[in-house]
Amino acid sequence: MRSSHQDRPKGPATAGDGQPQYADRVYRSMAGMCGGVLLLVLAFWLGGDAILRGHGRTPWLALAGLLLAVPVVVAFTLRPAVYASTERIKIRNPFRTITLPWSAVDRLRAAYSTELFSGERKFQLWAIPVSLRARKRASRMASRAQAAGDDPFGSAPRRRANLRPGGEPHDPTRAWGDQALDELRELSDRHPVPEDSARAEAQIRWCFELVAPALAGLIVFLVLLAV
Repeated sequence: MRSSHQDRPKGPATAGDGQPQYADRVYRSMAGMCGGVLLLVLAFWLGGDAILRGHGRTPWLALAGLLLAVPVVVAFTLRPAVYASTERIKIRNPFRTITLPWSAVDRLRAAYSTELFSGERKFQLWAIPVSLRARKRASRMASRAQAAGDDPFGSAPRRRANLRPGGEPHDPTRAWGDQALDELRELSDRHPVPEDSARAEAQIRWCFELVAPALAGLIVFLVLLAV
């Protein structure tokens, strides 16, 4: 799955202790966002047509279906994001937001999904998917780059640098998700994990502005079907 790294600063500024200081970095899945927009357009097109031209219970079923489908689509496609600064990480998943200081993060890993561990708790990073397809594509690019570098006559064409939206070069020989995870690990490694007694707790906030309409739409839809 192809993703995009957004709102990346153009370059690090130096803090008072000589360490690089970054603004918030925002990680989002561009493929997920594009898919979400297409799904919303399709839902409003079909739902709107049923509301305007339907008869009997059809307009009400379509309205309840939209009330259920739109928040769910927004939650799983447009909402996921990861905000990372030098002090904390904020994970915006489909229905909740988790905020943690880096000192409370034990490790990050990419298995079937990208995961963050804090004590005995595990949180998924929906905005940074693990894509085997992207890894295979990056592996092929790395093989081609290595083959071009071994050419004694330098006959391989030079490729223009692939820039991220923030203006920094993106390494095509590595999957975007792996690069993003390396950057998060680098930020985490700057803050040692304290003893358990001094460990900060994760701040979790549920996204009721999406949960409430989705539940309401589901209830209305089921009631209309039962009547």
